[in-house]
Amino acid sequence: MSLAEFTDQWLSAVTPQISEGPGWLTDLRQGAVEQFAVLGLPHARLENWKYTDVKALAKRQFSLPNEQADAAALIKESSLGLDGIRLVFIDGIFSEKASTLNSLPQGVQVLPLAKNANAAKPVLGQTAAANFSGFTALNLAGWQDGVLIDLAANAVLEQPVYLQFVATAQENPVLVQPRILIKAGTHAQGTIVEHYAGADEAANLTNVVTEVDLADGANITHYKLQQESSKQYHIASMHIDQKRDSRFTSHNVCLGGKLARQDIQVELSGEGAEVNLNGLYLGNGRQHLDNHTLVNHNAPHTNSNEDYKGILNDRSRGVFNGRAVVHKDAQKIEAHQSNANLLLSDKAEIDTKPELEIYADDVKCSHGSTTGQLDENALFALRSRGLGEEMARGLLTLAFANEVIDRIEIPAVHDRLEDAVAGRLPEKFNLKGLV
Repeated sequence: MSLAEFTDQWLSAVTPQISEGPGWLTDLRQGAVEQFAVLGLPHARLENWKYTDVKALAKRQFSLPNEQADAAALIKESSLGLDGIRLVFIDGIFSEKASTLNSLPQGVQVLPLAKNANAAKPVLGQTAAANFSGFTALNLAGWQDGVLIDLAANAVLEQPVYLQFVATAQENPVLVQPRILIKAGTHAQGTIVEHYAGADEAANLTNVVTEVDLADGANITHYKLQQESSKQYHIASMHIDQKRDSRFTSHNVCLGGKLARQDIQVELSGEGAEVNLNGLYLGNGRQHLDNHTLVNHNAPHTNSNEDYKGILNDRSRGVFNGRAVVHKDAQKIEAHQSNANLLLSDKAEIDTKPELEIYADDVKCSHGSTTGQLDENALFALRSRGLGEEMARGLLTLAFANEVIDRIEIPAVHDRLEDAVAGRLPEKFNLKGLV
């Protein structure tokens, strides 16, 4: 099947969903269908997709999820065990039975999207433009379910909202298209955990779009942990718009997927807005892990800090493109960006491209990238204290990852991630039981 045929196939697949829901949503979906027909799926001739080829998707056929499989064991096994508000999605469809939505704080709404579309009207499609990519257009045209998290002015989430996405192994792999909407009012505060995991044999395509709208002084921390199977495809984009004195912190961790792509686009639209982007990607086998970020400094006195680290083994390939744009008259800003990569195999590959575009003259900006192997002096120091070479290599690799992991403030997420990273290091490192 050609890429054009694949495009036609998914236009046909999402068409039945267009007529579902209120008229304004039908119009919005129809516009997205038309946008997708123009854009199609991204290809390597596009600069932002130069290193990530999605033609493999054209060789596969995905069905739409229709009924929920029995996933109780998967839900329990993959859960982070967080207390409080939890929404569980099985192959992208909300499971009321497995979720916990009671005891919401005052001023907080957490609404499954499929049954509450009208509540999403002020937010849906406002920060994530349908023309961002063919995948965002496809999601807007045919999202199946998702969540609206709406925090009123001064509302505070004492516990995280946990979004657990569980993938099941189906005879025919499915197209999973969640839509996540986060709206934080003036001085609202909260934490959201977005977690993707599931069956080892699951071979679905996850195409998720997250939109975040922060009013003046809002403070949101967002965790994303992607642990899907090595047979899965995962395409995601997150779009954030920040007003005056707002703060957004992202912890983006990619461990799973045969091919995984994450785009993050931030608009710093008000003075005093700040964004912190922390990322970690760990590739084994023939995994392809791609992270693209874009921060637009649209207003003076805005700050961005970005630190992404990659660990690549076997024949895996990583891609990192971090871009910060300082627009005209956005004076007295700070933009700092770093990407460090550790190659554990001479067959692993990284394509990294940190970028700065500056159109103002009173700024503090820095960017840099490093790629290498483990430090021989550090290895020698550990071995001189009685550790074997492979154990020393494992500990140094884990310490490299922990520079990002230790910024995670939720103990359950921190511990799960540290265990997962240690377990995905080469077996010869033998770190079992040390974390």
